[in-house]
Amino acid sequence: MQLTSSHPRTRPISAGHLRAFDAVARHLNFRAAAEELSLTQSAVSRQIQALEDEVGTALFLRHTRAVELTSAGSRLLRAAGMALERIDAAVRQIRQSAGRKSVAVTTWASFASMWLIPRLEAFQREHPDIDIRIDASDATVDLSTADVDLALRYAVPQAMPTGAIRLFGEQLTPVASPWLLKEHRVAQLKDLANVTLIEAGDAHRTRHLEWLTWQRWLDTFVNAAAATGTGQGKATVSSRTNKTKFTPQRWLYFNYAHQIVQAALTGQGVALARLPLVAESLASGDLVEPLPQMRLDSPLVYWLVLAPRGVQRPEVKAFCDWLLAQAAETREAIGDVPDPDTVDHMD
Repeated sequence: MQLTSSHPRTRPISAGHLRAFDAVARHLNFRAAAEELSLTQSAVSRQIQALEDEVGTALFLRHTRAVELTSAGSRLLRAAGMALERIDAAVRQIRQSAGRKSVAVTTWASFASMWLIPRLEAFQREHPDIDIRIDASDATVDLSTADVDLALRYAVPQAMPTGAIRLFGEQLTPVASPWLLKEHRVAQLKDLANVTLIEAGDAHRTRHLEWLTWQRWLDTFVNAAAATGTGQGKATVSSRTNKTKFTPQRWLYFNYAHQIVQAALTGQGVALARLPLVAESLASGDLVEPLPQMRLDSPLVYWLVLAPRGVQRPEVKAFCDWLLAQAAETREAIGDVPDPDTVDHMD
């Protein structure tokens, strides 16, 4: 059967008949599809006929003892099958969460994996009746429209909206595994020339994230060493550009902070790490800070931002209170004491 028209249909089809189409297409049998859907075979047949009328072409070839998908039917099955699976999954989640308390959090992947997730078990022990959904993405979502309750963000203060709550600031420091430091002595700045240096590969191309580069760190401490007359090894400062020219054993670049730290944990080099994200690894001895006197203050800050939809809900308040308590512990661990004149919101 081929349906033709001098004016092809442009109106979207109704979705009501797609379930019958999916069942027939999977079974290639109207009777089996009717049994699955608890309908009569004639009812299923009418639904398929109505769908073909709407689409404007045949979706099945009807043989005496068999049914076969046309090319158009195969194409529609690929799209409809995936769509129905997603709809069914969403409905299952809605049914499971109906009547339950939940908190939806948006943050970026490295912060979720290195700071938030390792702490979540404590919150779940205290609040077993609250479900947590974490959307870990580098894309910044619009809190006024997104289906989230709060955001954990990383930015300079002037980029944050009114009402953002400061969690903790940041220092950058070289870190390495104890096994690497047994093999390569790193006690002075010049010793970094004998090891692999690990850093973010795209930080040079992003405003503010340039603070996360070895170049910025070296510019600060090599200049300080030059001023005091201490040794620099292979590091030199260009008087014309005021940029440090440094030649380590090799460079190793990654896109994400958790990849950088993982490489350091496995002894692949010395990483320039964000102190709040490695504080626990330093405390446990999994990482060592070989040059603790050379921490570099960063202008970037970690923030909590509440979405309008979550402000009044008790479960969101409970989660925020817990986050602020965890942030206080991190501030204590890294010695973060912000200037009160520059901070509007603290927990």
